[in-house]
Amino acid sequence: MGAMSCVPESSGIAAGETGLVIRPFTADDNARLTAIWYAASRLSHPFLPDDLLLRQRREISEKYLPETETWVAVRNGDPVGFIGLIDQFIGGLFVSPDVQSLGIGGRLLDHAFALKSKLALEVYAANTRAVAFYRRHGFCGVRRRETDDNGLPHPLILMQKPCPAGQRRFGELQNPTR
Repeated sequence: MGAMSCVPESSGIAAGETGLVIRPFTADDNARLTAIWYAASRLSHPFLPDDLLLRQRREISEKYLPETETWVAVRNGDPVGFIGLIDQFIGGLFVSPDVQSLGIGGRLLDHAFALKSKLALEVYAANTRAVAFYRRHGFCGVRRRETDDNGLPHPLILMQKPCPAGQRRFGELQNPTR
């Protein structure tokens, strides 16, 4: 699923935070991760209609979580976030609102990058916290489209890491020739 990113700005945590483990998804995680997705989506995507989020919540539970390569952040035994990968594409990165800004999203990104060495994602342009988060983690915008996967007028930014040669951020070149 494109444009399913909910990641706040991170204040950072010690790299070896006790109690945080990243492990593969199991069917037992489904209800908790679906709840995290819904709570985080409502917080970060207030511009999306609730009926759409309710439909997507069902898709997340029945299709997305079981069918993608999903990694779960577990803190002190409880799932607190996840990242879903479709090859080198991040279908979604979500952290429970009650533990956002602790570096969990960054740890999930680091884990995914270590596995894939190249990542891409789409993020809603209106989700400025997520855009800033991804930029801080080395992603740059490479393309923008004006409608989302539902045909709604919510622009999406395609971001990737590593950035293409000579590009830092969407629309900016490091060494412009003109």
